Amino acid sequence: MITKINTLRKAKNAVVLAHYYQRPEVQEIADFVGDSLQLSEQAAATDADVIVFAGVHFMAETAKILAPGKKVLLPDLAAGCSLAESCRPDDFRRFIADHPGHTVISYVNTSAAVKAMTDVCCTSSNALKIVERLPAGEKIIFGPDRNLGDYIKSVTGRKEMLIWDGACHVHEAFSAERLSALKQQYPAAKVLAHPECKTAVLLLADFIGSTAALLRFTQTDRAAQYIVVTEPGVIFQMQKASPQKEFIPLPGVTAPSSGFADDCGACNDCGFMKLITLEKIYRALQSGQPEIVVDDDVREKAEKAIRRMLELSK
Repeated sequence: MITKINTLRKAKNAVVLAHYYQRPEVQEIADFVGDSLQLSEQAAATDADVIVFAGVHFMAETAKILAPGKKVLLPDLAAGCSLAESCRPDDFRRFIADHPGHTVISYVNTSAAVKAMTDVCCTSSNALKIVERLPAGEKIIFGPDRNLGDYIKSVTGRKEMLIWDGACHVHEAFSAERLSALKQQYPAAKVLAHPECKTAVLLLADFIGSTAALLRFTQTDRAAQYIVVTEPGVIFQMQKASPQKEFIPLPGVTAPSSGFADDCGACNDCGFMKLITLEKIYRALQSGQPEIVVDDDVREKAEKAIRRMLELSK
């Protein structure tokens, strides 16, 4: 299968972009692996004719927005995002209309239609920087992740910041109680948490950051054990970079309750991300489908918000 993918990839001048939450075998064959910001930048920079996005729908849309002349393929159209789904365009439009005079910052984990209503996009990597670059006292609408919004608001002290009530089902499933129990089981382990987690979880963390930031931290920090409080797909890259260290995933509230470390190998995976397989990537390359298409008017408006994000992230 890998040989077939490589043959088609070369013949069609295609690249495979994969998110850190993808299956290990998908990450292994990708031309580039990264978080949302890194993948956005790579989509904008690639000179390939075809982008196969091993991720979820909003990511493939973002690639199409930034590279409208390229064919963008999402190997499984069912690969959605609970966070993006928690912010429906019509509802968000009404929310903006009800709060005029606000600068709208939307997490990149949103549909193209929501991005088109946005002044500047952000990711977990750059949300803090983007908010801090806005003038003090500026009124802000931040959506859709309430946990990331609450975290940014607490760090910056921004009072004029309205936060949309959305969430990622993976990060919402982590509980402070389970984390406390796991900390007792592994007292020497440092806790690494994604800012999409609830405040009670973040208060127990030794380091809070985006997926890419968590990975970088494990490469430079001297601890031998880490409890990883995000989608466990990133542990594959952590182990590759630091094979001498131990990475312990935290199970979500719906995971098996006995023996945290033994049971949680796939306990809090993002089911949407894991829909992408090598076979589906091969079929997408072979058929040129499913292709992601974004309406020109929506694309142009959304691109402005994404380009502003990339500018402010420098």
